[in-house]
Amino acid sequence: MTSAASSKFPKSRRLLKHADFQRVYQSGRRQFTGNMTVFFLRRGSGPQATGAGNTPRVGFTVGKVLGGAVERNRIKRRMREAVRLSVEACDGPIDVVFNPRKSVSNMPFAELANEVTRALRLAAQRARTGEQK
Repeated sequence: MTSAASSKFPKSRRLLKHADFQRVYQSGRRQFTGNMTVFFLRRGSGPQATGAGNTPRVGFTVGKVLGGAVERNRIKRRMREAVRLSVEACDGPIDVVFNPRKSVSNMPFAELANEVTRALRLAAQRARTGEQK
């Protein structure tokens, strides 16, 4: 196995099912940042706790309004890499969905990674405090 294959963002850390995305949208909370909207929901111990156990799972929604398939896939690749590099900022059983704006496609990667890290920290913090209320 090459080092590139081992540094991928594993499927166990991704949201893949439509039902998981819907659960985060309907039951979770949302936070707006400068270039994206972040939806998040803390997984409980019930049937929604499927998946990666105590690790965060991340999904991406990039609508057609952001461009053609090539542009949307480029945005998703950049977002996935930014999350892969900063996923340590978020801990615990939390599902996070990123909905980027068009500006993400042109912003420098370092800024994108910083914003993703900030969004993950904020989502983890707000999910913990929301559970105590």
